[in-house]
Amino acid sequence: HNHPRLQPKTLFATHYHELTEIAGFLPRVRNYNVAVSREGDHVTFTHHIVPGGADRSYGIYVAQMAGLPGSVIHRAEEILRDLESVAQRVPVGTGKKVGEPQQLTLFGTTHPVVEELRNLDVVSMSPLEAINKLFELQKKAE
Repeated sequence: HNHPRLQPKTLFATHYHELTEIAGFLPRVRNYNVAVSREGDHVTFTHHIVPGGADRSYGIYVAQMAGLPGSVIHRAEEILRDLESVAQRVPVGTGKKVGEPQQLTLFGTTHPVVEELRNLDVVSMSPLEAINKLFELQKKAE
């Protein structure tokens, strides 16, 4: 993308807002985004491409428009709030590191009962052992 002799045109899309800062270091890099119209919590994508980086992330709105389940949307909102509350923007090229990278899970941690169910060897259990185990797991789940 930055070959001095060939100077190829390259187009890419990203949700990493930090990458928009590259335009400040590489003279041939330009940022563009899809314009939006916002009214309260309602977002409309205008289908117009405008110069500059996006002012915020619209991935959750896109997920809602795509019909993803409410539980996924809710978890994404939680993750976004967590990320925004601890975000420390480090300018590109400073060489500073901000701790170890973290990968948050989309669906949260697995409930211990679910983990125990996954590990059961139901084929080797008698019907009585199976029903007793179900009652035990049901009590743990409460």
